[in-house]
Amino acid sequence: MQGKQDIEALIQLTFDIGMTIHQDVGPGLIESVYERVLADRLQQLGVKVDRQKPVHVDIYGKRYDDAFRYDLLLDEILLVEIKSIEKLGPIHSKQVLTYIRLMNLRYGLLLNFGSEVFRQGMRHIVNDRHG
Repeated sequence: MQGKQDIEALIQLTFDIGMTIHQDVGPGLIESVYERVLADRLQQLGVKVDRQKPVHVDIYGKRYDDAFRYDLLLDEILLVEIKSIEKLGPIHSKQVLTYIRLMNLRYGLLLNFGSEVFRQGMRHIVNDRHG
């Protein structure tokens, strides 16, 4: 199991790379472009990256195949959801929280490449129900 310092370092690395991409490329592209560029940069640094994998969930004793697809899963411990919209709303953070709860993860990041200031479009989500 990875320690708190490992996850914090992964979160910081992801944020730093996202900020660099936002500065170099700018806002306005579709989400999938930012997702691919971020995934590529993280992989170059040795991070294990899974992209667009389907998630199967069990709800009330019934299995639902392909309930949703996440954008990125880093080192099997950090979910990253990417947006490219003008402003995040409360529903976007709730979406990430639901995803990490259903995947039994503790941490998620919401990165909005559409915001004028990248820092304003970044949310760190913690699943308080985890483990």
